[in-house]
Amino acid sequence: MHHTVELLQLEYFRTVARLEHMTEAAEILHVTQSSLSKTIQRLEEDLGVPLFDRSKSGRRLRLNDFGRSFLQRVERALFELEEGKRQIADLTSADHGTLALAVNTAYMLPDILKRFREIRPRVQFHVQQLVTHEMEIRVKKGEVDFCLSSPPIQGSELICDIVFREQIYVIVPTTHRFADRGRVRLSELKEERFVSLKKGYGIRDLMDGYCEKAGFVPDNAYEGDEPGALSPLVQAGLGISFIPKSAIHTLLQENMVFLQIEEPVCLREIGLTRHQSRYLSSAAKEFRQVIIEHFQRIAQNDDST
Repeated sequence: MHHTVELLQLEYFRTVARLEHMTEAAEILHVTQSSLSKTIQRLEEDLGVPLFDRSKSGRRLRLNDFGRSFLQRVERALFELEEGKRQIADLTSADHGTLALAVNTAYMLPDILKRFREIRPRVQFHVQQLVTHEMEIRVKKGEVDFCLSSPPIQGSELICDIVFREQIYVIVPTTHRFADRGRVRLSELKEERFVSLKKGYGIRDLMDGYCEKAGFVPDNAYEGDEPGALSPLVQAGLGISFIPKSAIHTLLQENMVFLQIEEPVCLREIGLTRHQSRYLSSAAKEFRQVIIEHFQRIAQNDDST
């Protein structure tokens, strides 16, 4: 006679199948080995096939073909149940909740968060500024809801919206020989000294690539972790610096000039990335919408100037 397959059996099966060892699985599940064996045997009886090839002692198990294909389904089913619990939690506390963000373009956040607060004043944020490869690890592990980054973080299992494209400018002090130029070719900067962020930061890695194509490696007088520290150092005459167009308004403008780079035009993209199977709460959906609209507004303002 067939029993229905129970949730507990599936959780036990998943653990045994991942470890392929009865004793270890029993320890992790806090059950006796004999009751675990019985549960697995009953599951096999209900399904009408063996799921494991057993060794003589019965402790070491190998998944057979039935077991392997069944495990894939079980993993998916249990994943859906976890997501279901998160969804229920979201629906019962839609106003509250926390959004976890990773960014490497922190100067954009104040405007975005201010707008979002108007819609959802009670959502809490947890924001971390990270270098590119750390973001990728976090979003793949499912530890953050979104990454807002340049370069965009793309990869298998990830969904990435390119939300913005913009030009990179160069900032120089007003005493600089190019200060009255308005625009420069990238190759003209090969003798310059630069103040920049460390390797691993989006704009640093991007501009290293552009400079290499233009035939030089930038000579850095300063390499740091804090984007806000760069422009005062430019003003102080330590070196010149690359800056995305959207960050120009954050600078103290005195004693500095920003120049367009005309050849090649240096562009960067900003992406909003999430894991394809992570449940998007209603707050997360709205946050995504706020970000997309924020960048659309910036792009429209750019076109009109």
